[in-house]
Amino acid sequence: MEAPRNLGDLQLAILRVLWDRGDAAVAEVHGDLADRQLALTTIATMLRKMEDKGLVSHRENGRQFVYHAVVEPDQVQRNLVGDLVGKLFDGDPMALVNHLLRAGEIELAELDELRARVAAAERRETRGKKS
Repeated sequence: MEAPRNLGDLQLAILRVLWDRGDAAVAEVHGDLADRQLALTTIATMLRKMEDKGLVSHRENGRQFVYHAVVEPDQVQRNLVGDLVGKLFDGDPMALVNHLLRAGEIELAELDELRARVAAAERRETRGKKS
């Protein structure tokens, strides 16, 4: 299932609750998002809409609906980053990296980790070409 690219802030927050908990009743999701001061019915409505989109599904536990995420975090991240790169950087991921570097959003320690990841990716690609 392809995760949609246009998730709203509340939808993403609900997915994070479900990814953290595994399964959760509406009241549990509502409790985890209490700082947003939303009505329980708002959370229930959003979960139904998300189920219609194929993002979550539910099972019945007595009179409660217990929801779980159908999409994986990496699917959502990949789609949202792809959308960001497409919309703001004309599809050029290097432009995003350059922006993060210029804006000082990446610390020196993170650059070292990034270099290590690039080197590991290059090794994997080289091994894949030899096969």
